[in-house]
Amino acid sequence: MISFESDYNNGCTPEILRRLADTNDDRTSGYGSDPYCQSAIRRIREAVQMTDADVFFLIGGTQTNATVIDSLLMGCEAVITVETGHIAVHESGAVEAFGHKVITLPAVDSKLTAATLDRFMDTFTADETAPHMVQPGMVYVSMPTELGMVYTRSELANLYEACRRHHLRLYIDGARLGYGLMSDACDYDLPFLARHCDVFYIGGTKVGAMFGEAVVFTGISAPKYFFTTVKRHGALLAKGRMLGIQFDTLFTDGLYLRLSRHAIAMAARLKEVFARHAIPMACLSPTNQQFVILSPSQYDALIAQVAFEIWERHADGTLTCRFVTSWATTDADIDHLDRCLAAL
Repeated sequence: MISFESDYNNGCTPEILRRLADTNDDRTSGYGSDPYCQSAIRRIREAVQMTDADVFFLIGGTQTNATVIDSLLMGCEAVITVETGHIAVHESGAVEAFGHKVITLPAVDSKLTAATLDRFMDTFTADETAPHMVQPGMVYVSMPTELGMVYTRSELANLYEACRRHHLRLYIDGARLGYGLMSDACDYDLPFLARHCDVFYIGGTKVGAMFGEAVVFTGISAPKYFFTTVKRHGALLAKGRMLGIQFDTLFTDGLYLRLSRHAIAMAARLKEVFARHAIPMACLSPTNQQFVILSPSQYDALIAQVAFEIWERHADGTLTCRFVTSWATTDADIDHLDRCLAAL
């Protein structure tokens, strides 16, 4: 069945698969000390234009978020995000499991604004009982957001400045970072993003890798025992070279951004198809996640032929559904959906 369920439903890009096969008989040291990881680190540093950036490879998104947040917060500190933030709704309490509260604030187009953060922090610090509360210690956002929206250059710069003003670390979840950077709505590049946060991660799992994420500390150095914290969180891969090979490949000859650009092109076709068949959009996402509104009968007819997800059920019976393109989406996939919609 043709699937638009997510961007991690395929194995990995052929370039990575070939590289893994070609290096299969190599014997290397473990836990990221191999030459492939070291090469990948050099390539990522070049990509972010920071020769001293600390780079670590972890196995998955939830482990990465929980590990980074835990490493930067004291036991009495919390992380701030928006109400739709991934760590607040789709990570099974992974952050809370390590003792850190997730404080949620209202979003504007699924984004956290500097103004919203300022209002919250000003109110918090003015409260005489603040010493008796969990203390805000960092801010978490994703780029793109949970609804596929992109932070603009000014929004990101203003948010980072607000974080610095309130002595908060800014952490950017980049599970779909490539798709955000390649969106027409994005007016900056990877080096700009790297200079306007303290730490972020480059998602591999959803952008062509078989698995894996690359954590990059840019605004600050990695905490002293970050490697140990990674292992404590069960996020350290003994065969670390499997991650190094993948990211070394993704950051060779611009592959990571080429894969991302393809997904954005497929998403543009997807939007054209929905518009042609008068399927209303739930929001105007400029990235690879597209949200549409279907009637129950449309959903029943379509789900029998195409895989996708229900995002939200509404009181009137309609459903907001998510369709996701990826590096692996083909024109034939879009054509199939086009024919299915024509038959509704």
